[in-house]
Amino acid sequence: MPEALYDKVNEIGSVGIMLASPDDIRSWSYGEVKKPETINYRTYRSEKDGLFCEKIFGPEKDYECFCGKYKGIKYKGIVCERCGVKVTTSKVRRKRMGHINLAAPVAHIWFFKAMPSRIGALLSVKASSLERVIYFQDYIVIDPGPSELKQKELINEEKCREMRNLFGDQFKAAMGAEALSMLLAELDLEELSTELRRELSETNSKQKQKDLIKRLKTVESFLHSGNDPQWMVLDVTPVIPPDLRPLVQLESGNFATSDLNDLYRRLINRNNRLKKLIDLNAPEVIIRNEKRMLQQSADALFDNNRCRRPVLGSRNRPLKSLTDMIKGKQGRFRENLLGKRVDYSARSVIVVEPELKLHQCGLPKKIALELYQPFIIRRLRELGLADTIKSAKKMLERRDEEVWDILEEVIDKHPVLLNRAPTLHRMGIQAFEPVLVEGNAIKIHPLVCGGFNADFDGD
Repeated sequence: MPEALYDKVNEIGSVGIMLASPDDIRSWSYGEVKKPETINYRTYRSEKDGLFCEKIFGPEKDYECFCGKYKGIKYKGIVCERCGVKVTTSKVRRKRMGHINLAAPVAHIWFFKAMPSRIGALLSVKASSLERVIYFQDYIVIDPGPSELKQKELINEEKCREMRNLFGDQFKAAMGAEALSMLLAELDLEELSTELRRELSETNSKQKQKDLIKRLKTVESFLHSGNDPQWMVLDVTPVIPPDLRPLVQLESGNFATSDLNDLYRRLINRNNRLKKLIDLNAPEVIIRNEKRMLQQSADALFDNNRCRRPVLGSRNRPLKSLTDMIKGKQGRFRENLLGKRVDYSARSVIVVEPELKLHQCGLPKKIALELYQPFIIRRLRELGLADTIKSAKKMLERRDEEVWDILEEVIDKHPVLLNRAPTLHRMGIQAFEPVLVEGNAIKIHPLVCGGFNADFDGD
């Protein structure tokens, strides 16, 4: 079985990052999240169709359905006809996703507020103008018809009403993410690429050439990657697995929760309210305001720090959004995927020791025990001091006298590698002959600091 797994891993040549289509998002999902509730605070069980629903995300207890009708591994794979929960391991709550069907489309904040604005580059609309359309301040002309206005021109409500009275259905203008979706749907990327290349060859202005090259790069990227520009406007939002946004009960009885749950709750509340208003045929002004609020809650969920007014939590701290979870040093990529904990390694502060030779380093005894553990265990077994690896490990834990003698023996002819981040050139990692020392700090000769660019202020 492991061999088959390795074969599958080796088949993967690369990982690509693409825009997710609405169909992709729904295909990942195990069900629609309809309610903003997390758990029932009387029973401490998850709410049905809520953010922690067991039917969508899987059981909280291994091989036990929500209602308790099926318990045990013998029922594995059975879907309970009473509560709808599939009997399986609770680990699935780390990978099962849900989705929220939005009552109105929302534009993804990464693609209109980031610089350069991808939507702006494709439509040739300034980022500030895009924001006025997305947040329902101005209309954007989709089809000017017989009017003197141009496509993608911004107009206020009064002008829009006047044009509609004059030209009726021949004139089309809209606002919000829905308007951008209509314009993106009309784009012919190949035709646009040809047009931009023609303009580029004809213009002599350096600034215009620079702007055209930026637009052309974006258009070419969409053409070659197979992404559809319409996917930058969402009508369905993914809900990440509950174990990646946990809700934990503290000893005091209070609950600590991930900020994402608050952001999802805001989005679901506003989405449900908008659905209700549409069903009630509420006035256009009210629906428009609710759509704007839905857009703002989606912005906060995806990238709260980029919002004009970020959603604040306790002590006026901006809530951590999905972007905050994946970006930066503590983000998912750098902390978990690129930075791994390694066996037989240690980390400590360095202190100066001029008495050492240039090729030596002072290694604390407890660090040496960890680094040389396999050598010590093998030597203990060779000498007949331990019969099994388990008993040898117990001797190491007890710090038996024989262990120290063997440690002195094995460090000879086994150098250690010292690394100081950031490792910018090959001298960032150097080999040293260890000398056992007391204390917790690694000792090095002052003359080797140059290669590491190290000093003794806490490195």
